[in-house]
Amino acid sequence: MHIDFCLKVTLSLFLGLLIGIDRQLKHKPLGLKTCMVISVTSCLITVISIESVEELSGAILSTNRDPMRLAAQIVSGVGFLGAGVILRRSNDAISGLTTAAMIWAASGMGIAVGAGFYSEAFVTVFALIVAVNILPFAIKFLGPAKLSRKDISVRFIVSQSCELTEVMKVIEGSRSKGEPKKDQVEIRHIKLKDLDTGERQIDMILSAFEKKYMTEIYELIKRTNHVLKVEVEAL
Repeated sequence: MHIDFCLKVTLSLFLGLLIGIDRQLKHKPLGLKTCMVISVTSCLITVISIESVEELSGAILSTNRDPMRLAAQIVSGVGFLGAGVILRRSNDAISGLTTAAMIWAASGMGIAVGAGFYSEAFVTVFALIVAVNILPFAIKFLGPAKLSRKDISVRFIVSQSCELTEVMKVIEGSRSKGEPKKDQVEIRHIKLKDLDTGERQIDMILSAFEKKYMTEIYELIKRTNHVLKVEVEAL
């Protein structure tokens, strides 16, 4: 294994981290973990494709075959497998992206071992473990405050006489005791729907401080006048 490869993997990890931070700050589904997994594994497969030309040049000349052609098809085929674990929920939230990326990464590890790049595969696995389990937590403590927030899906049904503006003000004005004002709940997305019964359904995506309990938000909305039913889910 060359020092050059370690530098490439580290750089790809760093660049994937930067892209992930940018996407997470914009509250996009593609976050820190997914971007780093894709970046590191892409680096691994690219290095293998380049170095295998030199390593297997004799076999290519004698058999007139490209040993990496099948590997390229594996990467494409596993993409469909990864798509199967990506879920779109009824509240428009997307989940399973990191799992899909890890499935794709696992195929890259298999290609690396199959081509004889053992040390490269071990280094990449270590980089992926750091990317998924350690760096996201470090970024939350050291990075911008927005990265320490979580998204919560809320669906509740109100009576026809309910003043929706007042409900919005109650939710956005909620704060735990001793919690800074900047850490209060924010409404990121809202969807209103009239039901056949005359009642109204409100679907919201809230951004809350990570230490805030979901039960606080549930109880807050439940105690609000004219609220008939509440459903809260962490994203």
